[in-house]
Amino acid sequence: MNTQNTPVHIRLWHRDFWLMAMANLLLTMAVYVLIPVMPGWLMQTENLTLQETGMIMGAFGVGIFLLGYLTSWLVQRFRRNVACIWAILLMTAALGWLYYLDTQKSQFFDFPILLVQRFALGAAFGVAQMILSSTLIIDTCESFQRTEANHSASWFSRFALSLGPLTGIIVDRMAGFSTVLLVSIGCTLAAIIFIRLVHFPFRTPEENVRVVSLDRFFLPQGWPLTLNLLVVTFVMGLLLSTITSELFYVMVMVGFLVALLAQRFAFRDADIESEVITGLLLIGVALLMMLTRQQTIVSFAAPMFIGFGLGIIGSRFLLFFIKLSRHCQRGTAQSTFFLAWESGLALGIGLGYGLLELQMGPMLQLALVTTVVALLFYHFFTHGWYIKHKNR
Repeated sequence: MNTQNTPVHIRLWHRDFWLMAMANLLLTMAVYVLIPVMPGWLMQTENLTLQETGMIMGAFGVGIFLLGYLTSWLVQRFRRNVACIWAILLMTAALGWLYYLDTQKSQFFDFPILLVQRFALGAAFGVAQMILSSTLIIDTCESFQRTEANHSASWFSRFALSLGPLTGIIVDRMAGFSTVLLVSIGCTLAAIIFIRLVHFPFRTPEENVRVVSLDRFFLPQGWPLTLNLLVVTFVMGLLLSTITSELFYVMVMVGFLVALLAQRFAFRDADIESEVITGLLLIGVALLMMLTRQQTIVSFAAPMFIGFGLGIIGSRFLLFFIKLSRHCQRGTAQSTFFLAWESGLALGIGLGYGLLELQMGPMLQLALVTTVVALLFYHFFTHGWYIKHKNR
C-alpha cells in the first residue's frame, strides 16, 4: 500500500509496541477522566466562579509547554524510559496532592493552589507524553514500521478522549470525585507498570546535547498544520466544557470506530484532502443538528459524526506532520501534533467556562463558526501549503 496518499492501518502485533500503546491509553485517560467532573467539583465544593474554573482548567494547556524544551536533553542525559517514568510519577504526585487536599479539606485549598496544581499536572503530562510518543513507542518498532506505529498508537490516545470522560462521569456518580482522583492515579501507576515491562537497551548519549532545544518538542516549519489542528480541537474542547452525558461519549467512541473502518475501506484510494474536508463537514453538520433539532436521533447521530470527523482528521494530520518533518525529526513532529491537539482542547474547555459561561446556544454557535473557519483555512491554504513543503 502506498502510505504517501493513504493512511496506514493497524497491523502491529509486537508485544512491546502494544504495551507502550496501552501505557499511552492509560496516561491519557488519567488526564481526560477529570475533564467532565472536576469543573463541577470546583464550583460546587470549592465555591469557585465560572471564570476561575475556566482559568484552572485552561492552565493545563499552558503547562504542557513548560518543560517540553527539555525533552531531548532528558532522554539523552537519562535512560529514556526512566525519564518518562519520573515524569509520570510527577503526574501521580500532582494528582495525589489534589486528593489529599480534597479529603483533608485543607485550609490551603484555594484558587492559586488549584491553579498551580493544574499547571503542574499539565507540565508533567507534557513531558511524559512527549517522551512516550516521540521516543519510546518509536523505539519498540523497526524503522520501516515507525509511521504505522505512530498512527496506531495515536488511536489509543484518541479513544481515551471518549473512554476517559465516560469513566469519570460514571465513577463520580457512583462514588464521588475523590474516587475519580484515585482512578486517575491508578491509571498513571498502571502506565508505569506497562513501561517497566518493556526492556529498552542502553543507548550512548550524543555529544554536545543542548539542555534547551526544540528537538522532540516543536516543529516550527509546521505552524500552519499546528494552527489548523488547534482550531479543530478547540471545537471539541468547547463541547467538552458543557456536555456531561454518558451517551455523548459512547457515541463519540462509536464514531471513532467508524472512522477507523472508513480509513481502511472508504478512504483507501481517496484524495488525501477528502478526509479532512469530510471530517470538518460532518462536525459542522453535527453542530447544526444540535443547534436546530431536538429529536432523540440527534443525541445519537451528532456525537457519532463528531467522533468520526475528529478521528479521521486526527489521523490525517498526524501523517501530515510526519511527512512534513525532515530526517530524524519524526519525534519532533509527533510532539508538535500532541501540543496542537492538547492546547486546542484546553483552550476550548477554558473558554467554555470562563467566557461563554456554559451557555449551550452561544457555545454551539461559536463552535460552528470555528469549524467553518477551520474548513476554509484548510482548503484554501493549509493543504496546498503542505503539498509544497512535505519532505516524504
